[in-house]
Amino acid sequence: MSKFNRKLIGAAVAIGLAAGSASAMADNDRYIVKFKKGHGQTVKTAVKGKGGKVKLDLARHNAVAVEMSAKALEGLRKNPNVEFIEEDVKRYPLMAQTTPYGIPMVQADQLSDAGASNRKVCIIDSGYELAHEDLGGNMVSGTNDPGTGNWYTDENHHGTHVAGTVAALNNGTGVVGVMPNGNINLHIIKVFDADGWAYSSGLVTALDNCLDAGSNVISMSLGGSRSNRTEKNAFASALSNGVLSIAAAGNDGNNRHSYPASYDGVVSVAAVDSNKQVADFSQYTSQVELAGPGVAVLSSVPMGTAQVASVNAGGSEFSALGMEGSVQGTETGVLADCGTGEAPCADAAGKVCLIERGVISFADKANNCAAGGGIAAVIYNNEPGALSGTFGETPVAIPGVGVSDTDGAAMLGKLGQSTTVTIGAGNYAYFDGTSMATPHVSGVAALVWSHHLNCSASEIRNALSATAEDLGAAGRDDFYGYGLVQAKDAVDYLTANPCNGGDGGGDPGPEPKPCKGKKCN
Repeated sequence: MSKFNRKLIGAAVAIGLAAGSASAMADNDRYIVKFKKGHGQTVKTAVKGKGGKVKLDLARHNAVAVEMSAKALEGLRKNPNVEFIEEDVKRYPLMAQTTPYGIPMVQADQLSDAGASNRKVCIIDSGYELAHEDLGGNMVSGTNDPGTGNWYTDENHHGTHVAGTVAALNNGTGVVGVMPNGNINLHIIKVFDADGWAYSSGLVTALDNCLDAGSNVISMSLGGSRSNRTEKNAFASALSNGVLSIAAAGNDGNNRHSYPASYDGVVSVAAVDSNKQVADFSQYTSQVELAGPGVAVLSSVPMGTAQVASVNAGGSEFSALGMEGSVQGTETGVLADCGTGEAPCADAAGKVCLIERGVISFADKANNCAAGGGIAAVIYNNEPGALSGTFGETPVAIPGVGVSDTDGAAMLGKLGQSTTVTIGAGNYAYFDGTSMATPHVSGVAALVWSHHLNCSASEIRNALSATAEDLGAAGRDDFYGYGLVQAKDAVDYLTANPCNGGDGGGDPGPEPKPCKGKKCN
């Protein structure tokens, strides 16, 4: 088995930050008017006379909250009974937990997982950080291949991310998984160490261990380009014995088959983004059966190993993803436009470089910023969406982050203003890959099955295909398979079309090379 996708994006969301910042007063039609003591009614009458509305009476503070146009406000400022007027600024909940976009996209939030304790998902990967704040409360057991280390640690980070998508807990912190209430049984098979590769024989052994543990669904975010007869037969046998195996279609962006995903006995999963568009890295083959969210998927990684990035330019917060391999720290300086960063930035001394994506690698852009004396690099996308990337193996001495195309355009309006770039440690990261799409489908399969225990593995498989949201060309196609997996629709389908419990057979992946393609430049 070839080396699989290790850590695709080492940047994490800054969970717990405010959801936004206050807009300028000119853009806000709600204000607090402070009036002189004893003149409250006079001011309220004046507000109404200018077409305003009293929204809240702050009598104890000799003030009133009002809604009115900016033009009308200017007249109120001249009222001798008004002491001052200020913006009624917005306040947002400080969220300690977030729901990744993929969870509602696959309808997992529309079903209860109360009955999931009757199902077990076996995750064959790089381990599971049992000490993680979002995973430790699950019902979990495990084994490990010789030489890989303990199943309850994860030196590679990949397995913990996959497990979080399946079962991150609804505990008020971090993220939630497809089945977030600690009811699903998990069995972890550790086949990868920090180097991230194993053999077909090891995968067959892992499959056997999953079966011995009583697993119903097997999730494999892994693969390789060559088939293996022993492996193929093992997965065919597992399906005929009532176990549903699900694997990543692969991340090379071509039409080559990847295994085990391309065996008839395994469900092959493609990746789509938050707009339900197939990812450019997702392999497209005749064996692709279903699609799941696989671009910028937020999930758990071993504690303290993710990068939490943020950018504040001119007093405005912007969402940012730390470049994989970036140094950590906080730098503040005036924002300078360094174009596409193809040469040392002449105006960067002591400043934060704003650089457009394109032409050369992210690492070279950041180093050209540093060569001009820059203290941090902010690279913005040249196509729609957030920008995640890596410095690869190239040493870069300054912090580097990526931002979206729209935020980059907004930051061009902040040139010359004070800008702070921060990269620190976190527990959650955004990863890309069919590896990330696979646990969405695996989790949904177990969730749907928990509502219809009399169904066989093949019947669950067929229901998922029958109810998938058709994307791309009408009907099944090589890019999306039957479409985006839908949990609630599958449960409803099986309610209307009861299973007979028969099994046997059924209709029928890895990852991008390090620092090649979109992730690097």
